[in-house]
Amino acid sequence: MTDHEPAELPVLLTRTDGIVWVDVPTWDDAAERILADAFAFHPLAIADCRERRQVPKVHVYGDHVFVVLHAPSAGRAGHVHYVELDQFIGPNYLVTVHGPLNPAVDPDEAMVEVRSALRRIVDGRFRPELPFEISYALVSALCGRLRDYTATLTGEVWDLEKRVTGGHLGDVEQFLEELFRTRHGLITVRTMAALSREVYARMARINVFGTKRGHRLLQDTVDQFDRLAAMAHSQKDYLQGTIEFYQTRTNTKMTIAAERLAVIAAVTLPITALSSVLGMNLIVNDETHYVSLSVTLTVMLIMSVTLLVWAKRKGWW
Repeated sequence: MTDHEPAELPVLLTRTDGIVWVDVPTWDDAAERILADAFAFHPLAIADCRERRQVPKVHVYGDHVFVVLHAPSAGRAGHVHYVELDQFIGPNYLVTVHGPLNPAVDPDEAMVEVRSALRRIVDGRFRPELPFEISYALVSALCGRLRDYTATLTGEVWDLEKRVTGGHLGDVEQFLEELFRTRHGLITVRTMAALSREVYARMARINVFGTKRGHRLLQDTVDQFDRLAAMAHSQKDYLQGTIEFYQTRTNTKMTIAAERLAVIAAVTLPITALSSVLGMNLIVNDETHYVSLSVTLTVMLIMSVTLLVWAKRKGWW
């Protein structure tokens, strides 16, 4: 593997003794000129590289395939950034373009897949013969990033479930934020994997890389995205069950509290009514009617005990 200057591209593309891999880490006018002049890519595909795309896509041209994929990057407050990777896969070349990034994302996040594939080539563990084999290595590394992110979210799910069942929630509002942030992350991973799966399923159906090894690699990519989507979906369902358990337990506690308040109201309301009617006539500044007061207090006590016994038989407390 050797490095070359962009000016050498026209000569390199005429050679048949290797693969030309052009990587564009950041978009600029020079990169746009190279894609337009040296490769003559379609203007719409170049525009897709210039601007961020939220949905994966594939376009099959006469002599190459254009693919847009995304990998996750954790942001602040539960936000998940979409790190875009664009690929032009030709007969003897591969062009990788790292789409515009959110300023909050570290630029190194966009280079994870490329560095992984390069490291394997330099170490001699990977000897690609065709461009789509390098593309497959990049996509496998992207799947690895999705898998690692899912594993991180799964650890959060387990911690949240343990806190729910153990009753150690801390600040309730903050705990709910953690629950929904983790669920959002799992939904994002599932969406990324499911949409990418559809892109590669279409490529496999039309055999863009032939019917032999290229088709097998496409089928394996489809399977990887299938499994990632299923894993994220299962973890999301598990977390949703934890959320429902927490909500059910909370609602049950509120219902019990409401029943107890109802018992208190039922016991005190008749007494309050009786005292408001008779109290002003039994206890006055000039004279207190002790006999009438005693009778009234006895009646109030009997009413309270009767209501408590009745509430107990009803199972309210």
